[in-house]
Amino acid sequence: MNTVTDQTDHGHGLLFGTFVTPTNHPVHQAVEQAVVADRAGLDLVTFQDHPYVAKFHDTSTLLAYAAARTEQIHLSANVTNLPLRPPAVLARATATLDQLSGGRAELGIGAGAFWDGVAGMGGARRTPGESIEALEEAIAIIRGIWDTTDSTLLSLRGKHYDIHGAKRGPAPAHPVGIWVGAYKPRILRLVGRAADGWLPSMQYLQNGLPDLAEMNRHIDEAARTAGREPSDIRRFLNITGQFATQGRGFLQGPPRQWAEELTAVALTYGTSGFILASDDTTLTQTFAAEVAPAVKELVAGTRGTSGHE
Repeated sequence: MNTVTDQTDHGHGLLFGTFVTPTNHPVHQAVEQAVVADRAGLDLVTFQDHPYVAKFHDTSTLLAYAAARTEQIHLSANVTNLPLRPPAVLARATATLDQLSGGRAELGIGAGAFWDGVAGMGGARRTPGESIEALEEAIAIIRGIWDTTDSTLLSLRGKHYDIHGAKRGPAPAHPVGIWVGAYKPRILRLVGRAADGWLPSMQYLQNGLPDLAEMNRHIDEAARTAGREPSDIRRFLNITGQFATQGRGFLQGPPRQWAEELTAVALTYGTSGFILASDDTTLTQTFAAEVAPAVKELVAGTRGTSGHE
């Protein structure tokens, strides 16, 4: 394992979860994998949101059903398809799920992708710049709907959303995290000034993990410019891997190798949430039982803490 420093470690407690395919055949498979993750003691279960894919469940409905079938685990889209989810309605749906689940809903959200599919479902086809503008407007609307301390009606007249006179509420049961999937500088700066978390996927990093350093720089600079601390934004990473008796690459080896590699990522890049793409019970259970606690122990040893944050 490489020697690392704690310069980019923001000190967040570590979270571990799964990224489950919302397949609708077999009809209960995705829900059963959420139950597996819950019983294994993981922190999160997340699902893709591609409303234009006929072989997938509707993710908003799936989240509600999975919440009813689980007890402790938090649930989120990974990430919500904003062009097909009006933000004021999305805010109320998320707050409702959070209330009904006892404070276990989070909000992963993206600016949009796969525009042919979006347009085919009646959504707006946006340029990259327009999609980022719409996302920033949407985050403001969502936070406004949740802010029940303000007795005024909510109005926001933007380029993409026109909200005028919306009643506020309900408020979520807990402070729901707004986690944005982002890769390019402009949307990374939006993460720094407006979001609670950053949710990239390892397979979309063009040059691998070293890309995280430059991406973090955009987030951190924007956060400071907005009067925030870089530590206000939690850094996640969607990961893929397989267990093997012998190491043959990153997250391709025994659980101890995984633990050392994820510890290095946590301490080098400030990543504090690892979400494993898994539709396999054994993969999920091994990740929960052997990798997650080992990473927590290794990170705690470097930080000089107990490992039970």
